[in-house]
Amino acid sequence: MLQQKNRKVLVYFFLFFLLGTISNKNLNTFEIPKINEIKIIGLSDKDNSELLNNFDFLLIENLLTLDKKRIEKIINSNNLVEKYEIFKRYPSSLEIKIYPTKFLAYIKKDGANFLLGSNDKFIFTKNEVKKIPLVHGNFKNEDFKNFKNLIDETNFKFKEIKNLYFFPSGRWDMETYSGTLIRLPKNKLKEKIELSNIILKDNKFENINLIDLRQENQIIINE
Repeated sequence: MLQQKNRKVLVYFFLFFLLGTISNKNLNTFEIPKINEIKIIGLSDKDNSELLNNFDFLLIENLLTLDKKRIEKIINSNNLVEKYEIFKRYPSSLEIKIYPTKFLAYIKKDGANFLLGSNDKFIFTKNEVKKIPLVHGNFKNEDFKNFKNLIDETNFKFKEIKNLYFFPSGRWDMETYSGTLIRLPKNKLKEKIELSNIILKDNKFENINLIDLRQENQIIINE
């Protein structure tokens, strides 16, 4: 709040300085400087440039009369954006700092690949993505988010998951990069994920390819 007040004071001081140095002769021709520079940082050079193209309309405005809602709408329409900050550099420069979304998983749909970001948005990509899980099934973003948060609360490493399978019943299966399929129940999910992690870390089960935890008080392990 204090920083915002300080900025306002600087703006008023700047205007006072300009107006105070203008004589009666050129008062009628005085104009507040228009924006002459817009800088976007945080994404790749290509993505920064593409987003910048949407702000050409600002070059006819000044920093005091910016349409903040229009700017926010343009930024929020970009699926690569997690959050952002807007800085006014008086008298005529604007900087937008983008914090990009993190890619958590990807899906294949209608022959195309889409990344799922931590901002709950899907981003089209031309390439298959490694080191994040491929999610199969018709899931809602909330389903994935809840499951990911649950894993993060356990000792199971999300980065070890190669494939995730979502079923209409709301149940999940996981396949690790080591080739083990873990069938999970719908209930007591956190407890079962912890149990699967203990089994995977046990040297006695180095070569297992299946851990089935769907049944209460029963564990099925296949090698």
